[in-house]
Amino acid sequence: MSRPVLEVIALHPADAIAAQAGGADRLELVTDMAADGLTPSRETFAAVRSAVDIPVRVMLRASDGFAAGNAADLDTLCKRAAALYAEGADEFVLGFLTDTGDIDLDAVRALTDVIGAGPGMDESRWTFHRAIDRAADRDMLRKQLADLPGLDTYLTAGSAQGVDEGLPTLLVEAARTGLPGYEPRIMAGGGLRLGHLSALRAAGIDAFHIGSAARPAGWDGPVDTAAVRRWRTALDVPVPVG
Repeated sequence: MSRPVLEVIALHPADAIAAQAGGADRLELVTDMAADGLTPSRETFAAVRSAVDIPVRVMLRASDGFAAGNAADLDTLCKRAAALYAEGADEFVLGFLTDTGDIDLDAVRALTDVIGAGPGMDESRWTFHRAIDRAADRDMLRKQLADLPGLDTYLTAGSAQGVDEGLPTLLVEAARTGLPGYEPRIMAGGGLRLGHLSALRAAGIDAFHIGSAARPAGWDGPVDTAAVRRWRTALDVPVPVG
């Protein structure tokens, strides 16, 4: 069995280098964590891509919250996504809801069309992020996204309040792996603590996402290699799956 995936949020090349040195398998590249992570510049992506040799998933999100905005907002985001794709980005993170908490399929499809993951393309891979934790119906959202090419991961805490509250939901969804809408991998993240790992891994969850846990000095400080290594070490301990 391959080792569990550890994804770390990075804001710039120094973060990326520290995360890789600590044992991260993948990066989520964002800017502006005050807004919970927005789309980075093309230049930042190019610098990070040059600095490390692990996969980099790029956030596609223009503003705080989980709405795509109006038509002009979405068009601007699509242009930024296309520029990142042209720069060589081939892994992304995105997800949009309507005001009623339903999946905004038009926005998702518009973006996947420009990042090489549209119908008949299936080139780029992407994560549907924690918008699922604000969805009116998680199961319905998954089923509506089931046929979209390139979707291979759901980043979720199981609850908008984080893994402490969402752990029961994550365990239920892990048990549904392989059912329609539940084929993509679950990546647990959002208030994730080392103490959650045993239950999650025993349920078969094998991907984990950390942000502030990799930054002992907070978001104004850098990713700390030793902090990432603690997570890597914990994840490398075999856990029986029952």
